[in-house]
Amino acid sequence: MVALTESRLTPKRDGRRYSRGAAAGVKIFAGAIVALSAAGFATPGATAVGLTADGIAVDDVDNTNGANGALQVEVEKGTFRFANSAAGDAITAAEIGDTAYIVDDQTVAKTDGGATRSVAGKIVDVDAQGVWIEIA
Repeated sequence: MVALTESRLTPKRDGRRYSRGAAAGVKIFAGAIVALSAAGFATPGATAVGLTADGIAVDDVDNTNGANGALQVEVEKGTFRFANSAAGDAITAAEIGDTAYIVDDQTVAKTDGGATRSVAGKIVDVDAQGVWIEIA
């Protein structure tokens, strides 16, 4: 490329929303934790290793009969409240600033479940309704 010789409308992203190809055979509900598989396809959050938390789904996407990437899911990054895990894995105010781990598409825990869970994000707050997690 050469240097500009006139004004340019530069494309930008706000860093908050992205479109991802949905993994084959998955249904992702709006508001669900969305994770990327090792292959880079969006899948609902689940107890599994090798997932990368990507944000929450903006809309429902049903790719149960489709191949990898056949449908797109819009994912939003930010800080969201999720359900807290139970018993010894429940997150408390003492864990604010720590890492939370994915249990399922709406639940987070304070431990990796014996190396069976992927990182959800950073614990930002805890209230009576759940745990606020930042997914960057």
